[in-house]
Amino acid sequence: FYTYKAFITAFKSFGAYKGKVARREIAAILAHFSYGSKSFCLKEEISSERYCSKSKKYPCEPGKNYYGRGLLQPITWNEYYGAAGKHLGLPLLKDPDLVARSPEVAFKFAMWFWNRNVRPALYLGFGEITKRIDGRECSNWRRDGTKNKVNQYIEFCKMLGVTPDQGLDC
Repeated sequence: FYTYKAFITAFKSFGAYKGKVARREIAAILAHFSYGSKSFCLKEEISSERYCSKSKKYPCEPGKNYYGRGLLQPITWNEYYGAAGKHLGLPLLKDPDLVARSPEVAFKFAMWFWNRNVRPALYLGFGEITKRIDGRECSNWRRDGTKNKVNQYIEFCKMLGVTPDQGLDC
């Protein structure tokens, strides 16, 4: 489902990435996307709750659920689907399943979240990135998952020829 072409198309639509800092960020992106999709296998959250809050700006569509889809499963709730859809020019409030049907949309949805919520914290290290995506992963009961994600990040850094940043843990 997830393809290199879809990744590159989405990646290019969010600006230039050059140099060592960019390669470190790409390693972080790949580590989080891989972890969030169980090594690029899952398209949807396993436990699919409704995740509908009362929002005047982005009201829930009847019968639609806004659970995690795509590469960053913590992206839930109608507010995220509405804001991402508005930014990307996609009907994600009316059709949240589009994220699970289109690899390009899945990557764009995740990259939108990354640029909006994660990118401003890059200089704080990988641990802070993890906290920005899903702070629950920094609690004791989720530590094994966080360790696995850190190990993936280190491996992606090696593949891209950069050293990991110092702030690995959250």
